[in-house]
Amino acid sequence: MIAALAFYVFAAILIASAVMVVTSRNPVHSVLFLILAFFNAAALFLIAGAEFLAMILVIVYVGAVAVLFLFVVMMLDIDFAQLREGFQRYAPIGAVVGGILFLELVMVVGAWRFAPEAAALRVNPAPAGVTNAEALGQILYTDYVYLFQACGLILLVAMIGAIVLTHRTRPGTRRQNIAEQVARAGSVSLRAVPLGAGLKEIGIARPPAPEEAKPKQVEHHHGHGGHH
Repeated sequence: MIAALAFYVFAAILIASAVMVVTSRNPVHSVLFLILAFFNAAALFLIAGAEFLAMILVIVYVGAVAVLFLFVVMMLDIDFAQLREGFQRYAPIGAVVGGILFLELVMVVGAWRFAPEAAALRVNPAPAGVTNAEALGQILYTDYVYLFQACGLILLVAMIGAIVLTHRTRPGTRRQNIAEQVARAGSVSLRAVPLGAGLKEIGIARPPAPEEAKPKQVEHHHGHGGHH
């Protein structure tokens, strides 16, 4: 009873946070809701008995990926108003792509059926002597190794696309020129500085401190009508 109640609570929070990730206007809020969704998904894994997946989800996705998303969104100076300027122009194309994806999902869900042995496997006890990490490694790196490599290639393409989309050229930015730095290596002199030597002993004088501006003196003028 307690496990079922906890499942429904975590599942409801997970669905609500996933909806807020998509509908939030502020990207920082979207990343924070994404972190909340990851935590609730990890709780669901714990309820299902997959503690290894729960820890991996918290350590990898929450501790690395989601935090990286948060820092990137906060540090990049992205003009979201400029990004939304072409929304109406590309809205018909986006609607067509979304409609195609929706039809594909309907076709997949409509043709999906439970395996005959699924109900019997659900109540079977876990195999003895096999941990979650070992079973997961057997599935990923032995049974479905080619699909796993394909997922890695898709993520690589997505990473390259994100870098290309966020890379912007700034004309006023000064960049490092390695060739120029190496070419001027001969003009730099090396000096052996004794331990504990001060600036005066090695002949380096500090620039003089700027003089403080003196306050202006107020002049008093005495007129015929008295003191002013």
